[in-house]
Amino acid sequence: MDTLAKINKMLEKIMPILTPSSVFIGVLASNYLQPYTYLSPWIFAFMTFAGSLGSGFKEFAKVLTRPLPLIANLLILHGLMPLIAWGTASLFYPDDRHLVTGFVLAALIPTGISSFLWSSIYMGNIALTLSIILIDTMLSPFVVPLGMSLFLGAKVEMDMALMMQGLFFMIVLPSLIGMLLNQLTDGKVKTTLAPRLAPFSKIGMGVVVAINSSVIAPYLSKLDGRLIGMAGVVLMLAVTGYLVGWFIAKCCGWDRGTIVTLTFNSGMRNISAGAVMAISYFPASVALPVVLGMLFQQTLASTFGKFLAIVEKRPVHNSTAQLSQKAG
Repeated sequence: MDTLAKINKMLEKIMPILTPSSVFIGVLASNYLQPYTYLSPWIFAFMTFAGSLGSGFKEFAKVLTRPLPLIANLLILHGLMPLIAWGTASLFYPDDRHLVTGFVLAALIPTGISSFLWSSIYMGNIALTLSIILIDTMLSPFVVPLGMSLFLGAKVEMDMALMMQGLFFMIVLPSLIGMLLNQLTDGKVKTTLAPRLAPFSKIGMGVVVAINSSVIAPYLSKLDGRLIGMAGVVLMLAVTGYLVGWFIAKCCGWDRGTIVTLTFNSGMRNISAGAVMAISYFPASVALPVVLGMLFQQTLASTFGKFLAIVEKRPVHNSTAQLSQKAG
């Protein structure tokens, strides 16, 4: 157990470079990794299950007494940011419907599970964070296909039923099983099984990123002005998500914990899930904006964590475990 805990702690420290490195590995080893694309949904289902072991149904009760931050975050995630992404992509790439599709998909996918880690480190509202992740995850089979249809209409061919089915088995079902185990064991699974699976979950993230990157290797290997410009647009949209979450929470006068939570949950996305969806249901080029987001996500989370530590005038605690205990 001590060995796994040490490995997990080491992986947490290298999170900002884990996903970008996995992208490069996927591009370099594309010929070897492409045959294993079918494994991505299964690995991701395991990651979702492991991440949901720390969540229980009782978190809902705390959050539902003050639902406005939750509703605001969902509107940012699936209303405001997809609209900004669609407008930006349509402006820069008006003749490339696949790229516009990729940008919209990258904005519509549910919030990142790893936002819990960053919210914990920077003293966010843990109950709110878990509830946002959970509710957004449960809604994803309906929200993502509906949003794609709303923003893109008949311009893009997609099997909505198949996409909903994939999202259910990849995200919703593993989450429900993990939460049920948490409930049945009175939360004990959070301190027994969850820590053992945590390092494998992070390794799984790297594997999924590498496999999905291998599929779009022909696009990523051609480093030119267009690709660099696209990466710049992805970075700009990612930064906008963090800033929008922080600004809205600040304007609403919510407490610091809520501000931290909305900042991370508005900026982070479940990019691994987005890449799996893009590869599974769309042409490979659709995944390009999604995979490019992997280059920046963890680094931006770290950067905005430091921003929050300065702006919100609170100390940073590095022990996620201690913070989780305090929040409980």
